[in-house]
Amino acid sequence: MRRGPFIAGDWGTSNLRLWLCADDGTVLDRAEGPGVAAATGRLETVFLDATAAWHAAHGPLPALLCGMVGSTIGWVEAAYHPCPADVRSLATGLTRFSAAGAEIAVVPGLSTRTALDAPDVMRGEETQILGVLATRPELTQGYHLLCLPGTHAKWALLNDGRVENFQTGFTGELFALLRQHSVLGRGTDSLQPQVGTAFTLGVERALSGVSLSHLLFQARSRQLLDGMNAQDALSFLSGLVIGGDIAGGLAMMAGLTDAPVILVASPALIQSYQAALSVAGRGGIGLDGGDLALAGLLSIRAATLAGNL
Repeated sequence: MRRGPFIAGDWGTSNLRLWLCADDGTVLDRAEGPGVAAATGRLETVFLDATAAWHAAHGPLPALLCGMVGSTIGWVEAAYHPCPADVRSLATGLTRFSAAGAEIAVVPGLSTRTALDAPDVMRGEETQILGVLATRPELTQGYHLLCLPGTHAKWALLNDGRVENFQTGFTGELFALLRQHSVLGRGTDSLQPQVGTAFTLGVERALSGVSLSHLLFQARSRQLLDGMNAQDALSFLSGLVIGGDIAGGLAMMAGLTDAPVILVASPALIQSYQAALSVAGRGGIGLDGGDLALAGLLSIRAATLAGNL
């Protein structure tokens, strides 16, 4: 990438976030747009429309993008980079092309083989992880376990600033499916799960070693026979799902370190995961994921400039 003003972009399934940056990374302006799912087939038009004023003021601007923009439904497909991976290896794997005279580069996703020798992938979260490492340099030394809760929760094992391995928890989507399309969510449409006694009970059950499939129906049976109300049943269900995610995530790190888990998410999800980790006897350090993608993109750009990539 050449020096001078540039565009950084985090283009996920649901949202497009763009930053106009000075050469030193200072944010000069911001823009938003539709996610890849809504813009499929017209991503170039959406991008050029969202950045038209910036190009008019500065001429064709190079752009560095991450997220689902590099997926099979994105603008171009950026190949997955196998683990282990760090900022330099991701910078060398950029997919480059041009649009309306502007240079575009897309960050690759990551791939791995889990401990069970199963394939796993992430796209977009790798740039947030680089943002964590850029803003918390102490995490570039030794082993650390990083969790990005969400629709598909990512648990990443870091070693001296590299992503050694990771695994995906089908966590948020599983909870949504159970709530919206099963008997377990009956009567909870207007409610939100809360951290409290019922949530803690769900986490404890999930950490007991009993299969989740043999625990889930308790969210219904406890209402029928134990008098649990719908609010507590929903919180119990949330505790079961999050507790199951934590059990699997911690197993990935078994024996390596007992350091607090680094949580990258919204404040509400951080609160839930910190409470669940406490039940498991582990700490959790919360980081708001807001601008970590931008920090990751800036670190990739710095690596490309330093290495003349």
